[in-house]
Amino acid sequence: GTADTEAEEFGKIYKLEVLVAPTNMPMIRTDYSDVIYKTEKEKFTAVIEEIKVLHEAKRPVLVGTISIEKSELLSKYLTRVGIKHHVLNAKNHEREAEIVAQAGQPGQVTISTNMAGRGTDIKLGEGVAELGGLHILGTERHESRRIDNQLRGRSGRQGDMGSSRFYLSLDDDLLRIFGAERIASVMDRIGMEEGQPIEHKLISKAIENAQKRVEGQNFDIRKHLLEYDDVMNRQRQVIYEQRKKVLKGEALWNDVEEMVEEMVEGIVPEYVDEKSHPEEWDLKGLDERIFGHFALKLNLFEKGRDLAPKAIGETIIAEVKTHLRNKEKEFGTPLMDYLMKVIMLQSIDTQWKENLLAMDHLKEGIGLRGYGQKDPVREYQKEGYDMFMDMIARVKEDTIQKLCIVQIKREEEVERIEEKRRQDYILSRGEDTPAATTIRREAAKVGRNDPCPCGSGKKYKKCCGR
Repeated sequence: GTADTEAEEFGKIYKLEVLVAPTNMPMIRTDYSDVIYKTEKEKFTAVIEEIKVLHEAKRPVLVGTISIEKSELLSKYLTRVGIKHHVLNAKNHEREAEIVAQAGQPGQVTISTNMAGRGTDIKLGEGVAELGGLHILGTERHESRRIDNQLRGRSGRQGDMGSSRFYLSLDDDLLRIFGAERIASVMDRIGMEEGQPIEHKLISKAIENAQKRVEGQNFDIRKHLLEYDDVMNRQRQVIYEQRKKVLKGEALWNDVEEMVEEMVEGIVPEYVDEKSHPEEWDLKGLDERIFGHFALKLNLFEKGRDLAPKAIGETIIAEVKTHLRNKEKEFGTPLMDYLMKVIMLQSIDTQWKENLLAMDHLKEGIGLRGYGQKDPVREYQKEGYDMFMDMIARVKEDTIQKLCIVQIKREEEVERIEEKRRQDYILSRGEDTPAATTIRREAAKVGRNDPCPCGSGKKYKKCCGR
């Protein structure tokens, strides 16, 4: 069928061979050459005229448009000239099958977009075959020959009579991109009048070649997108495989211990250089880093200078593993296994979402690398790999850090803490604070010139009232 025009793409991308099965009955549909008009207005005028002629002859017509807007515009033109018709543009999807099934009846005019009415056979009404069968009238060429062939293929099915023709204008998108100016200059040079079309097999062949060029461009775009998607797909496979492994609870301790070893082996060389003197080692910084990652105080600053760099790493690994095994003894094996599973899944999901966003940002601007004489796909693969490995490192770091600091509170302790929080909340709202009381004076107020109550004989303002 229509997959034949895309055989190259199926072969190169999907490694699939396209074989064309012979039709059950010989195809006797007549495909007329394309007709080209100078303007869209002239084209639609000619389309309406042909529909009128065919409608009067009681031949059914299926008009193909490339968009809903064009189908509605054509419907207005037909309404003005009084031709009854049906519009099928995916807005009438409830009656779609019914409208398409009736499109082969005598005198029926149906306007359809390329997305509408697929999968429904158009059966010819009584006497229609003798009139020439269903006529397909295309109002514009699509970018893909496959879609045009699908439209043509609505007529002449199962050995029925039928015909097809495409009406084009120099305003159409496909012609505007490829060769419209040359055709327009030819039409002007030979002095063609308004409404006079060009019709020749060579023109149809040239348009088909233009479609092939567009298909080639679209194929290259899809091929590049597939190459970009392939990078993400490989990353997705690794992450999902790891998630499945965690969900099943398979060898979690082995994974955790491997994470610890890889983390320590990456951290130690940053502070301890085998080629430098032990006095130059930053053991204090290493102590702080180990405490930050594993919540352990190892005091390597005091005893680490007597050890070789390899021994320092082995010491740290052993201490971290012991720390985690002690937590297993404290919490119990089932609870520790559950904690490892939950924490690892949270870390994987969080970091994976961030990586997806970062990869999208990378893809948006990677095309600019082409201006620097670099292959954007190769650059995307390289940087995508680096970002993915950074994400894996963050997953390991986040998982081990949380496992090292996790604490389990007993129910009684949790209830006590919650009760204290409730009390603090109530006090902060002032609900238990006693109401303010008014202070009242019991003795009469002493005037400034009255004798001082202390008995000194002086005026109040010269004594206690100062």
